[in-house]
Formats: sequence, C-alpha cells, structure tokens
Amino acid sequence: MKNTENLEEFYEKNKFTYIPKELENDIGHFNIFKRGNSKIKPISFNRRDFFKITLLKGKIKVDYADKSFVSEKYALMFSDPLVPYSWEPLDENQSGCFCIFTETFFHKFGSLRQYPVFQANQNKLFILDEKALKDVEKIFEKMFEEIDSDYAYKYDVLRNLCFELIHYAMKMQPAITTNLKTEDRATKIATLFTELLERQFPIESPYQRFKLRSANDFAKNLNIHTNHLNKVLKEITGKTTSELISNRVLQEAKILLKHTPWSVSDIAFSLGFEEPPHFINFFKKRAKTTPKKYRDL
Repeated sequence: MKNTENLEEFYEKNKFTYIPKELENDIGHFNIFKRGNSKIKPISFNRRDFFKITLLKGKIKVDYADKSFVSEKYALMFSDPLVPYSWEPLDENQSGCFCIFTETFFHKFGSLRQYPVFQANQNKLFILDEKALKDVEKIFEKMFEEIDSDYAYKYDVLRNLCFELIHYAMKMQPAITTNLKTEDRATKIATLFTELLERQFPIESPYQRFKLRSANDFAKNLNIHTNHLNKVLKEITGKTTSELISNRVLQEAKILLKHTPWSVSDIAFSLGFEEPPHFINFFKKRAKTTPKKYRDL
C-alpha cells in the first residue's frame, strides 16, 4: 500500500488543472466532480488525506478496510482519511459524481468524526434503490448549482448539503442501540479514546509502531483510572477497552496482510507485538485463521 494520497496528487493524477484558491486558506477545501459516462479506471487500494462522498452508478466492486462488496446498480459511498479503499468497475456503464473536502472545511461547524459513516468499522457503502437514487441525485445537483453561483455564503450551503447526504445515508440503516449516557464527561471520554486510538493509524511503514496497546496505556494518556475508562466504554459501546483496541488492531492487520508485501514478522512488529508467534496467536484467535492463510484467500 502506498503512502496516503494528498489533494495535490489527486488533482494531478486526475488531470484536473484547476485547484480552487480555497485549498490554501482557512475555510478548507471543497470541490465536486462528475464521474463521466465512459470507462472508468479502477482506483487502487489506498488512503487519501481528504474526505469524499461518491454516487456510484454501474456495477462495481468496492473494497474498504477489510470489507468487500459488489453494488449491482447504484450506491452512495463515504470515504475518509482513516480507512483505505478501492473500487473496480464490473461493467462499462459507469457514471455518477462525487465531492471532496477537508476536515478543515467543517472545522467550525461540528465534528465529522461523530457520524458513523466517518468512523472506523462502520458501514460506508449504502445501496440505493430508484427512489433513493433520485433523492441523492437532487442533492448533488444542488451542489453543482451552488458551487458555480456567486452567492457569498455558498460554502455554508455546500456544507449543509454534505450534512444532508450524511443524514440521508444514516437514516437508511437501523439505529444502533447503545447505553449512551447523557453526561457530557462520559461522552467526551469515549470520544477522546476513539481519537487517540485512530491517531495511531494508518500504519504506513514497517518501521512505524503501534504504541498504545493496553487499557492502562490509554487511561494514563487520558489521565483517568483504568476502571473508569473500562466502565465508560462498556456503557457507551457495549465493548471493553481491550475489545475495542483488539478489533482495531485486527482490522489494520487484515489491511496490511492483503495490501502490502510486508512479511508477517514486519506486520507483527508494526502492530506492537514483541514476537511474531504472539501476533499469529492473536490473529488466529480472532480471525479463525492464520495470517498466512488469510493473505492467500
């Protein structure tokens, strides 16, 4: 897997000659594009340092994190810097559109990470029926109209349209019931834990190492007692601190096994295991197969 693709590389690779001036200033970056109506090349499995919402039209195979799906006709996909993804067109009738934006674009308008579509281990691909397709197309059409307008506050409108897509997708799936408490402090602790965990990813080099590996490590960094951290996370997520850490490490292990040529020993080291057998036992217990067999699937 290559290093994370940045905005400049995205524009250069896709031969887009115009990079809006907003790329350089405090409001962040936003732009929108058509996918075209001809053959579309596959996108290689990689992370990007920007967010993306894509309307995919046509039969297409999508891979993100350690998951793989085939969309037969229409889908709405959410991409973010934490999760690598790729797609492969399976027919020639490909079209659609997409918008890209940086986290800075929403800096003063809420945290994108609070929404499940931009969290690790959450659903990022939503299959659309004909009615949903029309609804989503209308939102994108408004984006195209707005970005070409002279309205002084058009980027506020564009943010609202992004939020509209986010909420439209989330309403398509059943709500996940949790024991979320109303206390702000508990919610803040869970949010800080997630941010601290995700900040250690992606692993982009076998010399990079995952350091915070235990509940005690996280509790020390958050300046709270380990038991309190465990209690808060269990109440809010239904999982223990160790389970949350292990699940994220397992996800990264699957990504590295499938999309890098690194040896099992290198992967074990980068994920913080002292010895390769410890990693193999960890992986086998949770994935029900060995790292080598998983890589060869």
